[in-house]
Amino acid sequence: MTEERYKTILTLVGAVFLLLFCLFPFAWMVVISCSGAPDFLSPSSSYGFTLQHYRDIVSHPSLHFLDYLWNSLFISAVAAIFATFFAGLSAYAITRMSFPGKILIPTVMLALSMFPQISVIGYLFRLMTGLGWINTYNALIMPYISLGLPLALWIMLSYFSQLPQDLDKAALVDGATRFQILRKVIVPIAAPGALSTVLLLFIFCFNEFLFALMLTVDYNARTIPVGIALFQGLHGQIPWGIIMAAAVVSSLPIVILATMFQRRIVQGLTQGALKA
Repeated sequence: MTEERYKTILTLVGAVFLLLFCLFPFAWMVVISCSGAPDFLSPSSSYGFTLQHYRDIVSHPSLHFLDYLWNSLFISAVAAIFATFFAGLSAYAITRMSFPGKILIPTVMLALSMFPQISVIGYLFRLMTGLGWINTYNALIMPYISLGLPLALWIMLSYFSQLPQDLDKAALVDGATRFQILRKVIVPIAAPGALSTVLLLFIFCFNEFLFALMLTVDYNARTIPVGIALFQGLHGQIPWGIIMAAAVVSSLPIVILATMFQRRIVQGLTQGALKA
């Protein structure tokens, strides 16, 4: 057997192993969500296939699953879009203009992002209480924008820095303002990078737990990770079937987005690292 064939076999085996390793937790969630009891593997268990758990999370009035899901989708989308917008403005200014401290800004942003969330949650809770924002969308959208800005800024910086500045010079000669250049010239070219940034921030905000736990009280603003975690408090026991069904359904938006925009995400991240 040739060396090339060995490499092909090893690559195939590694890919299959990685695929099984990634898909097994999701497959196990699906199995549990469709089983009558979590001990379905027990020899004495007589529980078979059922979709009752999925019907419960949609129809049961005390679960508020659809409210949690809508809150997560709306808050994550708004925070991701605004964080990418602000990061785009900042990245354009840093890469195209000369002003004191422009190199220090992304470094400071990166340093601030390293602080653990638990270190600021107490101060953030007091701030949101003073503003009267507890258990509102604003209480999560504003912190999520701040949390996502460092990541968004560095992605947009890596992308904008590779775009030739001759484009700006030509537009300035034609009489365009800086904002017009950003809106009509830079943004259309940098669309893949911006899209990948929005998607990554959306996933990050969708999965955030600590702020959503501390800054919300009920289903009016609570997001899906916290809602699922508190399902057990509603029933006095751990309803594994309902928890897994909710986890499967709440994972679908992320899976669909990653599948639909996989090429865009890779293109946006890799083109920013290559010289234009």
